Amino acid sequence: MTGASVALLAGTISTVLFASSTLPMMFKALRTRDLASYSLANLVLANVGNAVHCIYVVHLPLGPIWALHGFYVVTSGLMLLWCLRYRHAQPRGALNTERRLT
Repeated sequence: MTGASVALLAGTISTVLFASSTLPMMFKALRTRDLASYSLANLVLANVGNAVHCIYVVHLPLGPIWALHGFYVVTSGLMLLWCLRYRHAQPRGALNTERRLT
């Protein structure tokens, strides 16, 4: 194996691992709509960072970094969108604690 093929294999494996580690968080956020534990400032900064990082990635040859960066752009964007959309909504399945007792 050449150095380039080892690097490509490592990049592919790390892309799959990073994406796999993020998917459970995404599914839980989508299912519960509970994003209270996520910082809005962090999500905004992650999206700004991804936008700036696009300048770097588009100048690289096509490879695993494109897939990983694309995945991060999509997931960070979705998390920000969901956070803005659901931050005032009560999570699904949550008990209504404001019920009046009669």
